[in-house]
Amino acid sequence: QVQLVESGGGLVQAGGSLRLSCVVSGSIFGINTKGWYRQGPGKQRELVATITSGGNTYYADSVKGRFTISSSNVLNTVYLQMNSLKPDDTAVYYCAADRVGTRYWGQGTQVTVSS
Repeated sequence: QVQLVESGGGLVQAGGSLRLSCVVSGSIFGINTKGWYRQGPGKQRELVATITSGGNTYYADSVKGRFTISSSNVLNTVYLQMNSLKPDDTAVYYCAADRVGTRYWGQGTQVTVSS
């Protein structure tokens, strides 16, 4: 099994910054992609950003230029640096880790951006 534990969410004013962290533990052999997803009030869960084991990154258009995903293989941790936050970024943010055929999820961390 794989466990993912997120931290770093909270309340921030528009224009502010937050850094989310996700520790991945357990049977992590073969995990090739880690990512962040979010689900806003009344919305479907959507992809925010992903990073592969080779360091390739992908960002949703809505966060390009504002969010940065990174990872530490030593710490088995994936980060999401969020700058210039907007009220539309308010959501529960979920960490995910993919191994062929399976996606593992964290429990989520709330990010609230006030206007």
